[in-house]
Amino acid sequence: MKRCMFVDDSSVIRKVARRILGGSDMLVIEAASGFDAVEMCTADMPDIIVIDGALPDMQAVDVIRRLRAMESPVQPQILISLVEVDVASIMRAKRAGAQGYLLKPFNRPQLLECFRTLSVAA
Repeated sequence: MKRCMFVDDSSVIRKVARRILGGSDMLVIEAASGFDAVEMCTADMPDIIVIDGALPDMQAVDVIRRLRAMESPVQPQILISLVEVDVASIMRAKRAGAQGYLLKPFNRPQLLECFRTLSVAA
């Protein structure tokens, strides 16, 4: 079973993601902050991580860099989640180690298509 972590300070976004992905062959893990995500990934790295581009406690690129610096047998697919297409933010995230981005609010077809393009079956 694939494991997906949604890192977002909005419980609504995390709940929507859990509802969309929860019925599939995917376990959804939630983190409300960047620090929580880093701590949780230290113990057990998920297969895919979606990080809010506007976390209150740390920059998304810093979270991505910390995750990429960890030694883990799992090398996760990482997406940055944005409310609008911001090319500069997307490029910074990709330079830090992200594979792409997801626009929010998202719906079921958008999220599943995004995962398919990363070759993460959902």
